[in-house]
Amino acid sequence: MRKILLRVAYIGTGYHGFQRQPDVPTVEEKLLDALKEAGLIEGPWESRFQIAGRTDRGVHALGNYVTFFTEEDVRVNQINDLLPADIRVLAWASVMYPFKVRYPLERHYRYILHRDHVEKLDAMIEAAGYFRGTHDFSNFSKRSERNPVRKVNDVRVSSSGEAVVIDVYGESFLWQMVRKMVSVLLRVSGGEMSPEEVASLLDTEERIFIEPAPPGNLILMDMKYGVKIKLRHDEYAIKRFMSQLEAEFMEYRDMSMVRGAMLDAAGELKRMLPED
Repeated sequence: MRKILLRVAYIGTGYHGFQRQPDVPTVEEKLLDALKEAGLIEGPWESRFQIAGRTDRGVHALGNYVTFFTEEDVRVNQINDLLPADIRVLAWASVMYPFKVRYPLERHYRYILHRDHVEKLDAMIEAAGYFRGTHDFSNFSKRSERNPVRKVNDVRVSSSGEAVVIDVYGESFLWQMVRKMVSVLLRVSGGEMSPEEVASLLDTEERIFIEPAPPGNLILMDMKYGVKIKLRHDEYAIKRFMSQLEAEFMEYRDMSMVRGAMLDAAGELKRMLPED
């Protein structure tokens, strides 16, 4: 009996998050079905199946992880052939029994914004610094959190072409915490808040509602563990996932062009209307 670690990537658009839920599609459900069909496990309880990150509905991942026990040989592409095209196992490793996938030393999330949505990049960069360190993040999650104190190792805001990239690093995060951090940074960018006001949202008993930024722009990039893991990345699996991403990119590009043309045509119709 061996304990196996899988690195899982997925496009979260069509799923109600990673964790299993009744009557809705989830990444975990599809992964468990594939592992059972491949003969690697009988079920989640028998195999002691565990997950590292419970990403929300619509959130994507390049580096989420799961572990399970099996007596069978692991073949990545056998698993992937049984998965939908938007979910892929990219790598696997055999780990020691005491290894706990749920407790990485660091999680890395990345949020992508279009440059047009960011007015004051320098202000966002300054504001991001206030999130670093250990704070009470009660305003950045649901009120029922037992322990709202979290340590954020780093928040980096950078610009690359048409994109503004927000990278957040920390051991663990509250529900919607990263997306609410992004929402506050956008308020700062738009001039609704000063960078210094971000500190007033932390370590306080005053409760302020923060609308989370949309989930579709968020990616769970990777996790770091305190032990050395010999992950065996599969080149074919990575290429197949890249092909799926490229296909979706082309589809969205074409849809965007069509909508742009319709927008221009609608504008022409509007200009033809008689003035009041």
